[in-house]
Amino acid sequence: MTTPLEGKFLKNEHYFMQTINTEQVKNYLLSLQQSLCKSLAEFDSKSQFTEDSWQHENGGGGITRTISNGRVFEKGGINFSHVRGNTLPASASAMRPELAGSSFEAMGVSMIMHPLNPYAPTMHMNVRLFSATKKDGEIVWWFGGGFDLTPFYGFTEDCIEWHRMAYDICAPYGEGVYPRFKKWCDDYFYLKHRKEPRGIGGLFFDDLNEWEFARCFEFMQSVGNGFLPTYLNIVDRHCNTPYGAREREFQSYRHGRYVEFNLVYDRGTLFGLQSGGRTESILVSLPAHVSWVYQWQPAAGSPEEKLTQFYLVPRDWLALEQEKDDVKK
Repeated sequence: MTTPLEGKFLKNEHYFMQTINTEQVKNYLLSLQQSLCKSLAEFDSKSQFTEDSWQHENGGGGITRTISNGRVFEKGGINFSHVRGNTLPASASAMRPELAGSSFEAMGVSMIMHPLNPYAPTMHMNVRLFSATKKDGEIVWWFGGGFDLTPFYGFTEDCIEWHRMAYDICAPYGEGVYPRFKKWCDDYFYLKHRKEPRGIGGLFFDDLNEWEFARCFEFMQSVGNGFLPTYLNIVDRHCNTPYGAREREFQSYRHGRYVEFNLVYDRGTLFGLQSGGRTESILVSLPAHVSWVYQWQPAAGSPEEKLTQFYLVPRDWLALEQEKDDVKK
């Protein structure tokens, strides 16, 4: 369905008439879900995705696809959702008080993959389109999304490759896009009560409507289409690395941080629950095995200590890449 909307640019308060094609976005999101499932199932080679469709009480619904007990992936989920509501949930209106009480429509694809091998990192990606209709009839739209990487054992090569990919995705859209969305990711995926990041970051953006609709949609597609080859390269390097009980116990312990973030801070989780979304689909992002050990501390000089002391510290990974290149010269 093609609908003329009066789009409000949140960054510059500019109003203008333009046409947005919600059906085109929906078709892209469905095809993205399909292609991601196909590529990941082929990579895993042991387990396939199962599909579960659901309906939302206010219209729309979703498709949940999950994988478990694979050769590479212990658990994973790739969700498509398209929901409507009469009142914007508090998680969506907290930063936009002028939209409180507005009706809304939201569609997106979210992906979370938890590898079995502790040396292979967990990964999250999300892309979405959101619109809200204010009581005076004004319609506000924006895109959001991004991706981030959560290792349990750090490797500099992985961090550089991940952020090089993120930079390359952003480069066609302007010099300031990568540093802005990289910092946003570092700031967002941060556990305030632990005073530590969840992972090594990536990209995060919300309220994206400062370009024309077509360009914002193009950027969202670049994010959705661009991350998987790099993630599979990283997982492929580590999915056959030997490991034992120590590494699995540490992975389970670090999974606890993932759970804490998703249940305490993650806006997508809160929005899904507050908007009456399907609980099983929302919580498919959680890992299969988690533990909390009271006041656990890593051994000095251990790889477990290096994770938090070096890798889970926001830094300019591309500058580190340049330093390595300079040393080679």
